[in-house]
Amino acid sequence: MIDQKVFSLIKVAEKGSYTRAASSLGLTQPAVSQHIRMLEDELQVRLFEHSHNQIHLTPEGEVAVDYAKRLVSLEENMYRAVKNEKQKITSLTVGITHTMECSKVVGALASFADRDAGMMIKIITESTVSLYRKLRNLELDFAVIAGRSGDAGLQYIQMDTDSLVLAVAPDHPLAQKGVITIDELKNEKLILRLPTSNTMRLFTANLVSQNLSLDDFNVILELDSIATIKDLIRRNFGVSVLAKSACLDELKKHKLEVLSIENLSMNREINLVCRSDYEHPELPEKIVQIYRDL
Repeated sequence: MIDQKVFSLIKVAEKGSYTRAASSLGLTQPAVSQHIRMLEDELQVRLFEHSHNQIHLTPEGEVAVDYAKRLVSLEENMYRAVKNEKQKITSLTVGITHTMECSKVVGALASFADRDAGMMIKIITESTVSLYRKLRNLELDFAVIAGRSGDAGLQYIQMDTDSLVLAVAPDHPLAQKGVITIDELKNEKLILRLPTSNTMRLFTANLVSQNLSLDDFNVILELDSIATIKDLIRRNFGVSVLAKSACLDELKKHKLEVLSIENLSMNREINLVCRSDYEHPELPEKIVQIYRDL
């Protein structure tokens, strides 16, 4: 149903090349180039700019690609909804953050699929910013995210509360303290999530409230893999500020210990987020109930 020009626009943006886009689409390079020229004529804007033998989206092009992806997602959702209605089979695409990947959320989704014969759930793990974008572009049915945004087009169902803690190895000298002071934390080697993560945004915001910054601490590594961070902690390479929900399994198995950080209140909501016009509002409610039962 969707005009081939739309697919050409998306592929050129993804591949950064007319030739590679054409190969991916099974078209000739001149055909793809013509599609882009026709779109530019229709919209009366330049979608791509050329510099040093490379092509980049213009600001107008970025807007066009955003809406093009929405069109493709809408068509896919239409076919899926019609097929589901005909076959009485439901499939879902759910986005989660790296922190949620280590929590009970995946177990709740698996339990939901197990209880509903014929259910298939596709789970995508990405950053919070990317998940919000995919929600708005209709690429996700819903997402599980810490905190809330100011988007009036989204609906939030609170699943749980969580807090940031200091994770240390069981044999670490501070492991049995329960609470660590900021001065004590300054003496530790910190292995932290990337600055773009919600975890680090909350941590740094609390530091600012105490007139502090990360520059006041001994940060030795920054990475996005929570599993890798926890492995490095267990091997005593350092300590980390993580969501307590991401450490539950290690706590039960006594592979990690967690401490509160004095004077830092780092609590947050865990929400299931969907669009306000989501056509099956009963599904998020069921998943939230299963999560709470777990």
